[in-house]
Amino acid sequence: MSIAILDAGCGPGTWLRRLVTRARALGFAGINARGFDIAEAQIERARYLSRSLAGLQGVQLEFNVADLTGRLPEADRSVDLTICLYSVLSHLPVIELPKVSAEFARVTAGYFFTTVRPIGSPPSIFVDSIEKAQRFKHDSSRESCQIELSDGRRFTLNIHLFAASELRAYFADRFDIEMLRGLDLFHSRFSPDLRWNSASSIVGNDRLAIELSQIEEIYAASPRFIEHAAHLLLMARARTGRKLGSKGAA
Repeated sequence: MSIAILDAGCGPGTWLRRLVTRARALGFAGINARGFDIAEAQIERARYLSRSLAGLQGVQLEFNVADLTGRLPEADRSVDLTICLYSVLSHLPVIELPKVSAEFARVTAGYFFTTVRPIGSPPSIFVDSIEKAQRFKHDSSRESCQIELSDGRRFTLNIHLFAASELRAYFADRFDIEMLRGLDLFHSRFSPDLRWNSASSIVGNDRLAIELSQIEEIYAASPRFIEHAAHLLLMARARTGRKLGSKGAA
């Protein structure tokens, strides 16, 4: 069996490396994987970190500098698994989203996964951990976030926060939506932090972790809670695609 994987906005290639490794473990003899990102430094890092994987028999792994708003070079329905993670879509102008979703639908024969920031999510500065920010302000009317780091560096990022129904709408006309849920509704809010909580207060919290996981499962797709998660996860299946991992995949 062979499999084709596309990682749009791959950053340093973390998830694509994981998927290639997993595909080999599952017994796929041919793995054709491509990741791209608009940042050249990220692609250079991805290539460096993927050297050992790229040289394995049956693995074709490449990383390119490219803009997600352009036409993808992949042929129609040639990709078994397409991913677009780390809130990449949150950084695009909203006007581009219909075109981008159409391109994903054109090339995807199997499944598509994306994660984005929802409208009620906890704050993030994206470029670094939030502790490194001296100040930041998200302007929802302009869909931008102004950030000043502790070292004086300043950034203005395009940030669009999604309603769950909005994210679904961008893909429902082209895919069958199989899952839309929130990720991390409770863990980061309730899990103890050694930078603040004493070690003694953390002892015996295994039960807490179990209960938090159970609560996550209960409320992850609840309309009352989903948009307060750290991320929204959408999993969609191509309507006219072949079965994942079928023979003859690109």
